[in-house]
Amino acid sequence: MNFLLRVPRLWRGLALSLLLFLAGLFALDRLFPPPVPGRDSPKALLVVARDGTPLRAFPDRAHIWRHEVRIDEVSPRYLEALLRYEDRAFYWHPGVNPLSLMRAAWQWARQGKIISGGSTLTMQVARILEPIPRSVGGKVKQILRALQLEWRYSKAEILTLYLNYAPMGGVLEGVEAASRAYLGKPSRRLSHAEAALLAALPQAPSRYRPDRHPEQARQARDKVIARMNGLWTAEELADAFSEPPYAQTLKEPLLAPLLAERLKKQAAGRIRIDSTIDAQIQQTVEFLLSDRANALPPRVSIAVLVMENAMLEVRAYAGSADFGDNRRFAHVDMAQASRSPGSTLKPFLYGLALDAGLIHSESLLADVPQSFSGYQPGNFQQSFHGPVSVSEALAKSLNVPAVEVLERLEPTRFVALLRRGGLKLDFPRGGEPNLSVILGGAGVSLEQLVGAYSALARQGLSGKPRLTPDAPILEQRMLSPGAAFIIRDILESGGPIGRALEHGAGQKRGIAWKTGTSFGFRDAWAVGVSDRHTVGVWVGRPDGTPNPGFFGANVAAPLLVDIFDALDTRAVLRPPPPEARQERICWPLGLRQANTAPEHCHQARLAWTLNDAAPPTFPDRLRGGEARYHLQIDRKSGRRALTDCSRGQLENREIARWPAVLEPWLTPDTRRKALPPPWLAACAGYAAPEAGLKIVGVSNHAELRRSSMGVAPLLRLEIRGKTDGEIIWLVNGKNMGRHPARASFTYRLEHPGRYDITALDDQGQYDRITGIRYQR
Repeated sequence: MNFLLRVPRLWRGLALSLLLFLAGLFALDRLFPPPVPGRDSPKALLVVARDGTPLRAFPDRAHIWRHEVRIDEVSPRYLEALLRYEDRAFYWHPGVNPLSLMRAAWQWARQGKIISGGSTLTMQVARILEPIPRSVGGKVKQILRALQLEWRYSKAEILTLYLNYAPMGGVLEGVEAASRAYLGKPSRRLSHAEAALLAALPQAPSRYRPDRHPEQARQARDKVIARMNGLWTAEELADAFSEPPYAQTLKEPLLAPLLAERLKKQAAGRIRIDSTIDAQIQQTVEFLLSDRANALPPRVSIAVLVMENAMLEVRAYAGSADFGDNRRFAHVDMAQASRSPGSTLKPFLYGLALDAGLIHSESLLADVPQSFSGYQPGNFQQSFHGPVSVSEALAKSLNVPAVEVLERLEPTRFVALLRRGGLKLDFPRGGEPNLSVILGGAGVSLEQLVGAYSALARQGLSGKPRLTPDAPILEQRMLSPGAAFIIRDILESGGPIGRALEHGAGQKRGIAWKTGTSFGFRDAWAVGVSDRHTVGVWVGRPDGTPNPGFFGANVAAPLLVDIFDALDTRAVLRPPPPEARQERICWPLGLRQANTAPEHCHQARLAWTLNDAAPPTFPDRLRGGEARYHLQIDRKSGRRALTDCSRGQLENREIARWPAVLEPWLTPDTRRKALPPPWLAACAGYAAPEAGLKIVGVSNHAELRRSSMGVAPLLRLEIRGKTDGEIIWLVNGKNMGRHPARASFTYRLEHPGRYDITALDDQGQYDRITGIRYQR
């Protein structure tokens, strides 16, 4: 009876003891948690391409290379080999397998040495996370840690720890790092033999390294393969045994290294950053850069950006020519550097002018020496073409016509429209937009230009290049769809006139590109678009030192074309948007041929017009008044006359007038159409002499020097062939004002160099002296 009374008391004591034991275990677990890497632990960082290919790995503080993976990202063959070889009972034991421990103890007792360790995969994870001495006490601690891990974590979490932290030789940890480093492939693509090799490697990482000890590695691999009998087919086993062991030389992954450094700054504790880079395109671009860099002078670098237009994702990013060549400023990322863009902004100028209704594709512009409020631009080739269209000016990258259009659009408005479209220009502190902005008088980065140029292939929408898949899509309206189509057509094929003359070098490739060269040959640019990609190339010295002879067309454009060739670009017929259409217009008035009298259409041209607008030629900068002469013609003789000197019947006639600066550049045939007819004999007193205007006082190619007193030469020029009215004088295109025809014109040559002097009157007569040289 007393015994029965004591039983409940015994059970209560046992229960209390069990509770105290469990509470003690819980307290010990909390006081001494397993050293599992936490969120704040130093971690290796891996930057990968869109397909998971490592671009660059940044080691942790212990200089360990680790590529984090999930279980579903690893080949099932590896998981089969690992569990079959290391721990068949992994999914049912509590962290310790008593049978394995007893077997290992029996073997040790009989042989006097360790034959098998008896460790489960969980116990191996415990040893990986915390170095434990190989002793009886160490084994006990390992067992306790394994139980602790099983208590805290699921089987999947424990297996993931092994996949990512198992030693793989040298500074490598984890199956993904080993697979990438030794085999050059992701762990999800392992063959049977490769899976067996990596399963065996943690047993003796230094001794089984396949890059140093291939025979030992093969033997260890074959031992694992033999264990797979019954799980793998006989054919798979035979193939695995026959596959020769292979491992590439261990080296750090290094693709798009400057992009990886840039993304690393945004890591914020992450262990992996996915990028939008296409590993194959990146490798191709880096190979091309390395090849080109060998032909460049020291300290010259190259930057390239390749962006896919659809989602604005960057597929290749090279911030320098060669990351391993410090002589070329290898660590300076020129994809982000603000540099002078040269002529690369011209497509946007003409596109915005189209949208503003100022021009059509064949609007008449003057490529002649001109002065714009004291600003006197010249062309890159130091030559002029006279009358040109917008499409010719853009295709040939002429400077003076671009400044002429910018003067009409206004620099401040142009810069504001670019900013609205997503392209923000950099100016010096206190600097304001002026006419030089179209020739490179501002700063912009390659990355910004690529985003802006994508508007030509995206119906006028520019976008910010995206470096990671989770980056937001940021788009802004740069041009209307019609303007973007017209500008791309001009750059690709020369426009309607260019196609007619078969000047469209880009048409066969399906790409449209523009080059640019900054002042002093400091920056050489080429930026182009196809239906699928936008590509930008910059060449120069990051320190801003000039590179004489280096310009966009000869160093940047060839590389751009090679990159597009590698991208397999194909021309695709693109129908124009409804607001863009082709019409015939007439020079010099610039109006539609259908609305222009035949006698006023000196040249007919096929043009792109936008929004049903055919704007007229810009007003004459030198002469005021209408764009037509109003004359009286003797009906019988067809000669010019006045009522004061003719008794015949007179009729009023209009003649289309060319801009004054272009009249000296007209062909003889066009001059006959453009200038008034000769005067009637009876009105000879009102006419200029037959020879027209003639400048006297200096000759072509004259060479002048300072006087012995050090005074700069003073030109005193006079006009022959006209005694009344006024003469317009131009020096290097700068309007010096109107002067009476009878008076002398004086001009002092203050600065050494070349001078061209032109004189013209309101009737289109002119004379020009060229090539005057002043040397001190």
